[in-house]
Amino acid sequence: MPRYARIKSQTQVYHIMLRGNNREKIFVDEEDKARMIDTLGDKKKAEEYFLYAYCVMDNHIHLIIKEGKDPIASIVKRIATSYSYYFNKKYKRIGHVFQERFKSENIEDDSYLLAAIRYVHQNPVKPGIGTVDGYKWSSYRDYIGIARNLTDTREVLGILSNFNEKALMEFVRFNHEVSEGTFLDVREEKEIDQLNVNEYINRYLAEKGIGINDLRNVGNKSLREELVKLLMEKSNLSLRGIAETLELNREMVRKAQVSKDLSP
Repeated sequence: MPRYARIKSQTQVYHIMLRGNNREKIFVDEEDKARMIDTLGDKKKAEEYFLYAYCVMDNHIHLIIKEGKDPIASIVKRIATSYSYYFNKKYKRIGHVFQERFKSENIEDDSYLLAAIRYVHQNPVKPGIGTVDGYKWSSYRDYIGIARNLTDTREVLGILSNFNEKALMEFVRFNHEVSEGTFLDVREEKEIDQLNVNEYINRYLAEKGIGINDLRNVGNKSLREELVKLLMEKSNLSLRGIAETLELNREMVRKAQVSKDLSP
């Protein structure tokens, strides 16, 4: 499959996921997890990026990063290269440590940023390996002031309130709510991703003889619902992502989801 250029975030903020090559464990013990966190800190010292959230799991890591002086691809490459050197040396191995191409999604507004941070902090909960409060390999503890001072928390807390105590209380409450939406995960690869979604949509529209703006028309409801269903089945895009990509309002996409769920 050909590679596609990543779409740049207008805010320069990205949710990044790096996972082990062949889905293997790349953080075998606590020393490995600590080394990755140290690596994140070392790269931040050079003002390469701002770090809003992280969570180190056994076979992958989630990062929410804002570009600094370097583009996101360079930032991630330096982080991965540094850790890979350590990992291969420690375990006397050669070859790729991380899956060659990292996964990313753009974060374009504050509400999505907060939701993505919550998702990252809740990553240990679903597999039952830790709680939001108790998992020590995420940035949640940075926010509540009982661990490292690695994460750039001020800007994120400022979204919630100008008053520190109130912002922290709201942050804790929000991070314990049920996470909604679909974010980057370690699920099986799908046919469509953020890199080739536009090509898939354009091909579909060309086959139907309509343009993307025609999807809003009442007469094209069945085609609109069909395309939304295809994207839901063949991609890991969230409903929000599908709506933005198809330039539709979320209610249209939600109705198409309901129609899919009611289908026999």
